[in-house]
Amino acid sequence: MPIRFDAADAHWRVAPLPGFSAAQKDWLTRGGSLTAHLRTLGEVAVRVTREAVALPWADEYAALGLAPRAPVWVREVVLSVDGVPFVAAHSVAPLAASVGVWQATRRLRTRPLAELLYSDSSVARSSLVSRRLTARHPLYRLAAREIDDMPPHALVARRSVFERHGAPLMVTECMLPALWADLASSASTPSAHPASAQAPQRTHVREHGRPLEHTASRAHGAPRAEHEHLADRGAHESGHAPATDSKVKR
Repeated sequence: MPIRFDAADAHWRVAPLPGFSAAQKDWLTRGGSLTAHLRTLGEVAVRVTREAVALPWADEYAALGLAPRAPVWVREVVLSVDGVPFVAAHSVAPLAASVGVWQATRRLRTRPLAELLYSDSSVARSSLVSRRLTARHPLYRLAAREIDDMPPHALVARRSVFERHGAPLMVTECMLPALWADLASSASTPSAHPASAQAPQRTHVREHGRPLEHTASRAHGAPRAEHEHLADRGAHESGHAPATDSKVKR
């Protein structure tokens, strides 16, 4: 069954803005667990900065199917790699769902949310959408606290809605400048292993607009042929076309 919730709106779009760098477009559209992707860069630690009952942001309540002042459960964390903050994340669920379908999110503590989302076959995911954030957006202000130097004029973020038994949980992830600096540094550093440097790079399959298939992808996507074969096989077994498949693979 296709997911009923859509994370996109006039500002949050499936296709990244043309002005984004190649690295930004890559990381904003990578499916699967962001924590798993970050682990390819170093040791990941989760620091919880806030857990509370609050009101949804102005650009959140519609995506969750809520009234503007409906109470929600908010969890905010910082994901660090080797001690350096790389991502500021904000998750929100209807208050009733946070003590029902999504009650496990209240017991995560410093465990990543991905442990829940990618181990449950009843969870469906909307398309990933992204946008540029400025100081007017509350997530920018949260993320700016984790930047040592002067924050840039704009940051980039992505979000998607996860659905379990009809209840939504939206996760928004803001990438910090340290992530882009680390990727740029790695790209400019000659490989210490000449043999591996000569090996052809594996292409990460882009997932623009895919409702859910990308929730099961890993830090490095499978080759396109293999990906399409698996998607077609899954579609045949489920009776749905690959582009609308809404089950997370274990």
